[in-house]
Amino acid sequence: MRAKRVITIHVRDEGEKEEFMKELQRLRLPAFIYVHGKLDSLKVNVQGTKDEIREALTKIREIQNRVRAKLYPDRRGMYHYSVDDLLREAGASISTPILLRALELLGERAEVRGSELITSMPWKEAVELVSRLGEALSEIALQTTKQIREVVVPLSVAFDIPPEDVIDALVDLGLAEWKEDKFKYELVKNKEQALEELLKALKGDDNED
Repeated sequence: MRAKRVITIHVRDEGEKEEFMKELQRLRLPAFIYVHGKLDSLKVNVQGTKDEIREALTKIREIQNRVRAKLYPDRRGMYHYSVDDLLREAGASISTPILLRALELLGERAEVRGSELITSMPWKEAVELVSRLGEALSEIALQTTKQIREVVVPLSVAFDIPPEDVIDALVDLGLAEWKEDKFKYELVKNKEQALEELLKALKGDDNED
């Protein structure tokens, strides 16, 4: 037996409305969903069997909570994002260690719990950051090992230095070398040491300026 249910989703602004609609369009549900947008709300009309409507309403509430968590900070000033959502929105594929290191270098608070990123960086800025990290990664991916990428890519973006220049600086400092047999650059020291020493050198250059 077919049924119908109409619910109203209140939104704070156009940004929340856009994000909600974007998420809703990704849903694959047997129920038929029609949305009518008003100034500060969305009227969602759901049609189907009782079970289909129940499933759809649960998913819609989940979307609403997810959108609000990523657009508005919690009491600690932190935003909550799905890492997969962030990568998809930015159109990039980067590892979690690269993302976390970049956020740390930019002075942001960040941690990952399961598939959720909790950070002080707002959504649009985070999408832009991931996009830039993806671009830097693509420039050096073929000539670097995973370990060196986790140092070079975040530093490149955080300090706005071409990734090749970061590699050159690592080599000049004796922190990385070209491996002829692998056709790749790799770190001579561990990631933390390499990062610490390169940061010291970069800050030293800033002081000289």
